[in-house]
Amino acid sequence: MSHHFPYEAMKDRKDSLERLDLRIHWGHYEIRVLRFHLTSFPPGKIVSFHKHAEYEFHFIPRGKGTVIMEETPFALREGLFYLTGPNVLHYQEASSDEAMDELCLHVDIIKRDPYPVSDRPEEESLPLVDPWEVAEAEDCMEKISRLPLKPTTDLHRAMPYFLEAFQASQDKFPGLYTTIKQCIIQILLRAVRAYEAEPLETDYPSRDMKAYRYQLALEYINANASGEVVLEDVADKLHISSRQLQRIFKDQAKGRSFSEILEHVRLESVCRRLTETNWPIDKIALSEGFSSGSYLHTVFRKRYGYTPSAYRTMNVK
Repeated sequence: MSHHFPYEAMKDRKDSLERLDLRIHWGHYEIRVLRFHLTSFPPGKIVSFHKHAEYEFHFIPRGKGTVIMEETPFALREGLFYLTGPNVLHYQEASSDEAMDELCLHVDIIKRDPYPVSDRPEEESLPLVDPWEVAEAEDCMEKISRLPLKPTTDLHRAMPYFLEAFQASQDKFPGLYTTIKQCIIQILLRAVRAYEAEPLETDYPSRDMKAYRYQLALEYINANASGEVVLEDVADKLHISSRQLQRIFKDQAKGRSFSEILEHVRLESVCRRLTETNWPIDKIALSEGFSSGSYLHTVFRKRYGYTPSAYRTMNVK
């Protein structure tokens, strides 16, 4: 039985990705894609010593052969990856008894001043820049510049992103450019990770979970306040206990309880109904989660010092 080769489709339209003028901005870098394709070496095929002015990422999805980088030979086989940087002298050869396929990505990597001096805006008008993306791009590019000249295993599966980018170019679905951009960035990141001995400890942006859960609870209460809302339901939606949610309210809401917050939300909606509609008080009460007009009258007067009807008279012109 023949072994299915997932990249076979890329052989029929080798230049599909290269027809796209891909210039990707990532952090403070511009990545210019020069070549992006699958190539095949028949048995015994030799590509004599040569250099490129750009970076070339080489992945071997099938077959075997040899690469010589500078003066050191390395055996190639399925699943390996190697990088040749600008002006790195290298030689490639397929095995004499077996063809070799290679997924190739050639890129120019250019560091850009985020704001050329003549175009720099005033301090207060600077656009928001994601510092985490900038830092990750900087780290990746710095590591690419000093990757060792030897093959390693494609441990983090960069190769499938070649096929994903190719399929996006064929299907032409919405978001094609963003999909291909993300594929290229993933190839670079996963290539770098293939040479990492161990995962690095990194502090990533993290949330204040109390404030985050409090905000989610408020959003849920606001969306559902006109119906039946109980503490246990809100806690369940946040995947925490009722007791934990009570502590969050006490900490984040200046001591107000769940029932006080729910009542406040409902009364704000009542005030809007009173000024924006001519609905009777009983209808407003029921639409905003109160059991009756008389109960709303009691709660409203206790909170504001006057009745719903008096509020409407004062605020409707």
